[in-house]
Amino acid sequence: MAYSKKSYVEHAAIRVRDIHWHIRFFRDVLGMTLREVQGPDQAPTQVWTIGGFQLISDPDFEGPEGQLSHIGVMTEDLDAALKEAASWGVTELPQGPNWLRLPGGLCIEVIQASGPAVTQALAINPRA
Repeated sequence: MAYSKKSYVEHAAIRVRDIHWHIRFFRDVLGMTLREVQGPDQAPTQVWTIGGFQLISDPDFEGPEGQLSHIGVMTEDLDAALKEAASWGVTELPQGPNWLRLPGGLCIEVIQASGPAVTQALAINPRA
């Protein structure tokens, strides 16, 4: 049986070599403010913007700048979503049962929404 609830992409986590440059760019060019900072202000390990980016500081990363780490998906019923996902051949990641690697390699973090958060987020028309 297919999952009958709703979900939305809450954030996309991206590896960057110079986190301070990226914080300044999203703030100064696009007006995006931070909603959370992990680590000290002078050397944050991760930051989250209002608007859906999680920037992960990885100065030694050797892939292309902006490597996608995972996509965070907010859902109405985490337990039901994980039960449905299990039948699709996904692999649980070491971070926990709500962290999944899809057969093609994409990693997602499935997060339980509180109250009507999913309905409210899906009601926003970003093109209006």
